Amino acid sequence: MSTYFVGDVHGCFYQLQNLLKKVNFNIKQDIIWFTGDLVARGPDSLNVIKLIYSLGIHARVVLGNHDLNLLAVHAGIRKYQISDNFIDLLESSDIDIFINWLRNCPILIVDQNKKILMSHAGIFPYWNISTAIKYANKIEKQLIGPNYIDFLSNIYGDFPDSWNSQLNEIDQLRFSMNVFTRMRYCLMNGKLDFSCKSAPKLKLKNLIPWFLMKNQLFLEDYTVIFGHWSTLRGFKTPKNIISLDTGCCWGNELSMLRWEDQIYFKESFYH
Repeated sequence: MSTYFVGDVHGCFYQLQNLLKKVNFNIKQDIIWFTGDLVARGPDSLNVIKLIYSLGIHARVVLGNHDLNLLAVHAGIRKYQISDNFIDLLESSDIDIFINWLRNCPILIVDQNKKILMSHAGIFPYWNISTAIKYANKIEKQLIGPNYIDFLSNIYGDFPDSWNSQLNEIDQLRFSMNVFTRMRYCLMNGKLDFSCKSAPKLKLKNLIPWFLMKNQLFLEDYTVIFGHWSTLRGFKTPKNIISLDTGCCWGNELSMLRWEDQIYFKESFYH
């Protein structure tokens, strides 16, 4: 049995299919984790969802910001944008099945045996593992609950941008959702910054990638696997911080890591 991790697919069905063939993925025994953002931007979100859904318990998915946007568009909370590029998925006869499946996908996956944490964007550096799990579970409970549309209606926004356990419930959840699905940089005081999407550079002295801030969780015990930040492609992260979004939908490649031997596989957008 092998364990694979795949970066943001973003509707790149052909590349995902080729990666599975390349590693001879065995649906009866292999496990594949996805860093979220299964849909949007790329050419074939419908078939990406169909394929991953068909893998059943052998696929482990965390939700990304574009997957949440799909839920919000389907619920009528947000307007469909041309750049979403998932109209074929919205018009599918199976859309309600796929929406229900996505609502039941986690925000955070923790494997205590392998000492792995995976979320779409990362883990807030001022949290310990129990805090991360606590707020991920709260979000997941809301997404599968009867009032999930109201929850989605209140979860968008850049504020609060700093953590405080005294925040009211919805502000805590909005902040947590932003951590798990949108975070890239923090300021020195731990505030989240959503203005910069570029790769880390010396001139960005006031902005620190979340994974370079001090946190015992990052330094010792766990490997943190995430996507979301395609401009990190080629940037050297600490050894236990693995960034897998290599920007396939932007014309680069889709990346896969086999955990057991730490071998990477890539499939180019252009073929």
